[in-house]
Amino acid sequence: MKYPIYLDYNATTPCHPEVLGKMTPWFTTHFGNAASKSHPFGWIAEDAVELARDQVAQLIGARSKEIIFTSGATEAINLGIKGIFEFYSGQKQHYITCQTEHKAVLDTFRSIEEKGALVTYLSVNDNGEISLEQLKDAIIADTKMIALMWANNETGVIHPVSDIANLAEQHNIIFFTDAVQAVGKIPVNIKGIHMMAISGHKFYGPKGVGALFIRHNHPLPKPLPIIVGGGHEKGYRSGTLNVPGIVGMGEAARIAVESIEELGDKLNILRNKLEKELLKIPGTQLNSSQDHRIPHVCNVSFEGVGGEELLQMLNKEIAVSSGSACTSISPKPSHVLEAMGVKGNLGRSSVRFSLGMFTTEDEIDFTIAYVKKVVGELRT
Repeated sequence: MKYPIYLDYNATTPCHPEVLGKMTPWFTTHFGNAASKSHPFGWIAEDAVELARDQVAQLIGARSKEIIFTSGATEAINLGIKGIFEFYSGQKQHYITCQTEHKAVLDTFRSIEEKGALVTYLSVNDNGEISLEQLKDAIIADTKMIALMWANNETGVIHPVSDIANLAEQHNIIFFTDAVQAVGKIPVNIKGIHMMAISGHKFYGPKGVGALFIRHNHPLPKPLPIIVGGGHEKGYRSGTLNVPGIVGMGEAARIAVESIEELGDKLNILRNKLEKELLKIPGTQLNSSQDHRIPHVCNVSFEGVGGEELLQMLNKEIAVSSGSACTSISPKPSHVLEAMGVKGNLGRSSVRFSLGMFTTEDEIDFTIAYVKKVVGELRT
């Protein structure tokens, strides 16, 4: 099968060859359970997990004991939000998030709303940016958590994380961030953050492994576990550890530490070239802030074409999406673009181009020419 050019790196990334090489022995030679304390198979597996824990911690400026491994970011998000809701059980609880969060966050908040929590969903402007004044005004006496993503998965917009952290600290409120699209792609630090969700497969690690950063030595509460049965991961997340996956995530984190700035510069140049040429097509618009976003993403709407037909044609030669992989099967306009005020038909004809480590300039040149050709054909 001939695959199209891959420009959907926000959906997932391929495993880096060095990551795959590090993982392989942990499926065969070193197959022990990291919880087996009585023999070398378990000891060696546990050592490998702790090395990976330290590598992930270094990537975000944390301490290794603050990293809790999960099956992915969705589980980490559920643990962070639902675990705090359970901690405050019986009390009035208010949470602040945003209309443009990933569905993993929005659906989790809707689940605790059904159990009595009050949730404020901040609006955004037409660039996808929140208002810090609106955030400040939303805080009330019962506010337990501010939950805002670091970078948006559809538009790449970066929220003012340090300002949000300062505001949370002033009001003694937990600050939780879904940093899935930021970690491993731009420099990230946990300063002022109480919990952070991470996913291995978004930065050239394997699927099926993620982590939740939980700040230690702080008076604000930590989440109660939502998965029990053995007390693994300091009691936060029971279950046999995915040692090969964790080793792979650790190696991906190590590679990211070494390459993040150089790769970001390269992708910024390629993304800007792609974006500049696409926006020369009449009837196009950029769905994002020009300035505050991650360097490898552009989201463009194409006026006068059907969204479904546009994606079908483009994906013959270029693997792209209309938004989050989790909602790509839905014919509805993206909830992110709706919140930004992008009208229905224009929202449906939006395309997210997300570049990655293996993207080449030749692929970008082909993409520019092919998109112009497809849009021209569809409009005639």
